[in-house]
Amino acid sequence: MKSMDITAETIDHTSLVAEALALPLDLKDYQISRQLSALFPDQSVLQGQGYSFDLDEFVAGGHCAAILSPALFQQFITSFNGLGEGLREEARNAWYEVDWQGERLQVILLTWYIGDCTEQHYWILAETSSIAKEFFLRVCEWAAEVRGEVLVFDEGHWQKSEALYQAIKSATFANLILPSHLKQEIQDDFAQFFNSREMYGRYGLPWKRGVLLTGPPGNGKTHTVKALLNWLGVPCLYVKSFKSSYGTDQRNIHAVFQRARQTTPCILVLEDLDSLITDRNRSFFLNELDGFAANTGIVVLATTNHPERLDPALVNRPSRFDRKYHFDLPAEAERYSYLRLWNRGLEAEMKIAEETLPALVAATEGFSFAYLKELFLSAMMRWISSPEKTPMEVVMAEQCAMLRTQMHAMEEVAPAIVDSEDEEDEE
Repeated sequence: MKSMDITAETIDHTSLVAEALALPLDLKDYQISRQLSALFPDQSVLQGQGYSFDLDEFVAGGHCAAILSPALFQQFITSFNGLGEGLREEARNAWYEVDWQGERLQVILLTWYIGDCTEQHYWILAETSSIAKEFFLRVCEWAAEVRGEVLVFDEGHWQKSEALYQAIKSATFANLILPSHLKQEIQDDFAQFFNSREMYGRYGLPWKRGVLLTGPPGNGKTHTVKALLNWLGVPCLYVKSFKSSYGTDQRNIHAVFQRARQTTPCILVLEDLDSLITDRNRSFFLNELDGFAANTGIVVLATTNHPERLDPALVNRPSRFDRKYHFDLPAEAERYSYLRLWNRGLEAEMKIAEETLPALVAATEGFSFAYLKELFLSAMMRWISSPEKTPMEVVMAEQCAMLRTQMHAMEEVAPAIVDSEDEEDEE
């Protein structure tokens, strides 16, 4: 294993970092690459950019060993992640000595601002170009895999969310109340698709899908998405927004689909599609969806509360969103199943009698699942705070009447909000 330790002679030249950071943007990386080649003439220099190269994750996975070079100043940024989460340290400018498969490499990481955002650049020094490229490929491939987390796209870049992954793991079809035919149809549809890759190829069909879940809010679309992801065990990429404080929607849309193509087979989740797609980014989104590059193995799973706001070119053209499932307000049978499921989970002294459930089911006609959940939560809080412990049947009836009044008030306000939005659009 060849050593590449930084000598006292080369330490004097490490000012290249400070000098390069002070240069204009279009000269920084050129100057660093040029000086590294001069300082290490017997080494191959590979330059890269972006967040695909995650050395820390590769080390944590046990695939190589890395230490910070003692000869250089290492700059780390420490941030507070919230109560119970501790601190997070992230390298801003650092120089690593890496042992990987019997090879000694150097990795230099530098960061600078592009507008309001930081951009990472790195250089890999190795004995040969093939070693540097192979190491680069293995690190990027490892970072691209989704293991025990969900990839979330927000503010122009990807982050891994273990919290969202845990929320998905708690969602199942067993605790999802839907019309039985709808639940079974969705399960059969997705299972058939992911089990039919060879058949699609045999008959020359593109192995990709677009599925749209529609319907008023609070009726199970999000729970269905989570239950599907949990049941299928397929990598999930979740898009919060195509907007960012830097870059364009077009650039971010391309980044989303590019990452999806690197993670296949996968499910790309676009929740509240009508808020993600605008007049300005629609055509570019459609180009990516149609697949100038192959979208093989990608299922685009989108939801919307307002399908009428979507361009017909997006939802009506075949091969874009070829399957649509509508989630209505729960009917009597679904309301009964939902209320019974919740009631069974209550403590004994808080339960309502089974024979009173039909009356409560009738009283909640027009309630969404979200309102049914709120009914139980608000009734439980009121019961707990009641010193006389009013019977839960009474509390539930009163809370039901209160929520219905709230629903009517919201229905009266909603048209005014829509009219106001329309006026703003006209301006």
